[in-house]
Amino acid sequence: MQKRIKIRALEPTDLEFLYELENDSDLWYLGNQHQPMSRYLLMKYIQEADKDIYEAGQFRFAIEKTDTNELLGLIDLFDFDPKNKRAGVGIIIKNTNNRKQGFGKEALKELINYGFNILHLHQLYANISKDNLISISLFESLGFEKTGCKKDWNFNGKDFDDVLFYQLINK
Repeated sequence: MQKRIKIRALEPTDLEFLYELENDSDLWYLGNQHQPMSRYLLMKYIQEADKDIYEAGQFRFAIEKTDTNELLGLIDLFDFDPKNKRAGVGIIIKNTNNRKQGFGKEALKELINYGFNILHLHQLYANISKDNLISISLFESLGFEKTGCKKDWNFNGKDFDDVLFYQLINK
C-alpha cells in the first residue's frame, strides 16, 4: 500500500494553518491553551522548532498528504522523558472532511515507529476525553490500552469531563 501521508517538521509556510488551529477556541478544551496566539509567537515557535527533542522536551510534526502536500493536521510528542523512556502523544486533523479517512491512523503509526525505533521509547501515552469516541477508537486500533481514568479532569466551560489514560508499551 502506498503511503498517503508523511509526518514532517514544521515549516514557515505552515504559519497560517497553525494560526487558525491554535486560535480555534472550540479546540482549547483539548489542551491547556486558554487564549489566542499571535502570528508573531507562532512564527517564533516555528523558528525554534529545530531544537532537539532532548532539549525541548517536545516535538510537533505536520501531517501532510504525499500526493498534494496538503497540510491535514498535527501530531505531537510532548512530556518527553528520556530517563523513563516515555512521551505523550496528541493528534488533530483540522478539517472535518479529512477525519475518518485513515490519515490520523497512518500518522499515528509513523509516530509510533519514530518513538519506538528512533527514540527507543519504552512507552507512549495519550490523555483522551471519555466523550472523544473517534480518538479512543483510533488509539485502541493501534494497540493503546486504557489503563486509567482521571475524574473531572478537564473543564469544558460548563462541566468537568473525565479523561481516559491510554498507554502503548513497546514490547
